[in-house]
Amino acid sequence: MTEHLGGAVIPTGFDVPVEPLRRATHFTGEPGCIAEARAFAAQFLEQLRTEWCARIDRAVDGELLLLVSELITNADRHSDGPYILELEGTDAAVAVSVSDSSTALPHLFPKNPQRVGRHGLEIVHALATEVVVERIPVGKRVIARLALRR
Repeated sequence: MTEHLGGAVIPTGFDVPVEPLRRATHFTGEPGCIAEARAFAAQFLEQLRTEWCARIDRAVDGELLLLVSELITNADRHSDGPYILELEGTDAAVAVSVSDSSTALPHLFPKNPQRVGRHGLEIVHALATEVVVERIPVGKRVIARLALRR
């Protein structure tokens, strides 16, 4: 937005494109890293609420923490090295990205309520509006997008 004052154009700062809020952290697989990742995601949501004035359904808080838990657990269980958690958000959605050193792509098993374990990716797909798995030079990245309002 610009204002005109005596024929002069004065930028007000509102005409600058707004970048999404982005935060990243890494984990080495030490005990407690899943809880740390959840706390990191909870703090990120609060930043979206305060810095972006995002109206976020409270149910989304739990969904984001579950999504982060599942993706970090999978990275911890299936890779031999450190992994990176990246969060990118706007007032409409959050993208959760977890990169790890394993080249094995995750496998989505068919629904089976009697199977014990291996439901992580199934849960991620149920919560996210989009899930992308891609190879990267050092392994793979799983990106899940979560809508902030229902």
